[in-house]
Amino acid sequence: MSNDTEPAQVSSVAAESHAGACDAEMQLLEGAVRSLPYHVVKELLSVGVCARCVLRLFGIEEHIYCHSSFSQSMLGSILEEETSFKSEVEFQFCSVCLGVLQFSYCDDGEETVVKKESAKDMALSIAELVKQEGHQIDGFSLEVSVPPLILENESSLLSHMKKKYESEPWFQERLLSKCHSVKDVLKFAITKPLETLLGVKASASSFRIRLTYTHKRASKKVQNSVERNQECKRRKTGTENALHNVNDESVIADKDCSGYSTIETNSVTGIFSNGVQDQETSEHFESPIEKVSEPCHLVYVCCRTHIYLCGRYLKYSRNVSQTRWIIDEERMGEASVEEIIGSNILPICQGDNYKFHAAGREDIDVRMLGSGRPFLLEIQNARQVPSELIVKEMESKINGLENKSVGVKNLKVVGSQGWALMHEGEAEKQKILQRTPIRVLHRRSPLER
Repeated sequence: MSNDTEPAQVSSVAAESHAGACDAEMQLLEGAVRSLPYHVVKELLSVGVCARCVLRLFGIEEHIYCHSSFSQSMLGSILEEETSFKSEVEFQFCSVCLGVLQFSYCDDGEETVVKKESAKDMALSIAELVKQEGHQIDGFSLEVSVPPLILENESSLLSHMKKKYESEPWFQERLLSKCHSVKDVLKFAITKPLETLLGVKASASSFRIRLTYTHKRASKKVQNSVERNQECKRRKTGTENALHNVNDESVIADKDCSGYSTIETNSVTGIFSNGVQDQETSEHFESPIEKVSEPCHLVYVCCRTHIYLCGRYLKYSRNVSQTRWIIDEERMGEASVEEIIGSNILPICQGDNYKFHAAGREDIDVRMLGSGRPFLLEIQNARQVPSELIVKEMESKINGLENKSVGVKNLKVVGSQGWALMHEGEAEKQKILQRTPIRVLHRRSPLER
């Protein structure tokens, strides 16, 4: 009988403990709200600022209002109840964060608006994507990019509040020094639930989860600032390239983890990152914040930074080039070292693509024997990082190919320090006088070089 009741007792204790923790969090939240100047809170709510933005602008610590079970409606109700405020206008999306901290967004593939009730629900969507992609992970790094329009809205609001409330004691203490950014609050809110759902800790990992928010309502002031900055750079460098449109969707659609453009964000950081700026900037952004009719568009991508496998290759055939060789749409040689090695390793790592690098090269009709030539294979967005055992199997697979034209030895997974291996080939190489190689005779004259 005791065995039957023990699990129920444990479950009951766990539930009571969780309820106690939630009660404690709720008490902290209510206490923080009571410490705020109610007349200012009412004004912020009246212009469409969401509950999380109200709390972060006053410097309330994230752990107080970013509990994963706190919904947007719950936070809003507490603020309205404590301040006895009831808005006459319904604001669907926050006029400052554009819905980011309300966990509302437009799906990038469709024009439908997605509304998540809490940080836990938001984290669940991201975790499902990671699992669908099939990544093998031991940690993750969370990256967030928001449109500069959010920084502009925040700066405009702070400038207005500085002019109106600067003489009140709470202003210097709360608003200027402790305001938390939208990105930091979002990351704080969803990191813990993500750790629970994925079963790993957030860290400086090679596996990245990137959330990129954009908004259709372009900031003309920001765009003009970017263009002026780029014009100055072009004058200094003498480059002729025109500035790409900062709203170009292709910048966001690019899913290569190493290639996201930050030109717009970097250009406006100096304008908005310090909150309230000098008089000139304040006047520049004194216009009231507009009501937001739709939230940001969100693209979330998970990917791994490149992994590298290094080793030495041997080439036994006189009809195999080092890399894929096409002249006038006609293939030279029966195959290439690059393709033979890459095509056998890429599927095992489940990567998107690969790049082949070698320390020097030889002509298509020259064999590579002896100790072989050092090479580095770069796998992009690998879902699986091969173990030592799997690497040995890769090596055996390549060496056991039927045509026996290429072999590999000393294959292993390395970090970016694998580039040092390329220099080994340079040290071993002996340069001698030779005729123009056959591979370039179609474009260079036959001479001794």
